[in-house]
Amino acid sequence: MASTVKTVKVSSKGQITLPRDVRDALGTDHVRIVYTAGEVRIEPLRDVAGSLAHYLKGRKRSSFRVAREKAWRALVREKHKRR
Repeated sequence: MASTVKTVKVSSKGQITLPRDVRDALGTDHVRIVYTAGEVRIEPLRDVAGSLAHYLKGRKRSSFRVAREKAWRALVREKHKRR
């Protein structure tokens, strides 16, 4: 596999812009940053839900459908309170 070297500037906020060809090669808009032994790797993340699993510690999991319905009901309740 051929490697490509790109140089990018880190902004004052600690942000970088990935060049388009790198984003295209990753094939996703979500990445995982892996830091080991003084080396940083950017890996494509295909399953965003899996990357958020650590936020569920101690919480009961629910399906996306159930979570969406709960959010929809909460939004409707909030809208009706404003009137």
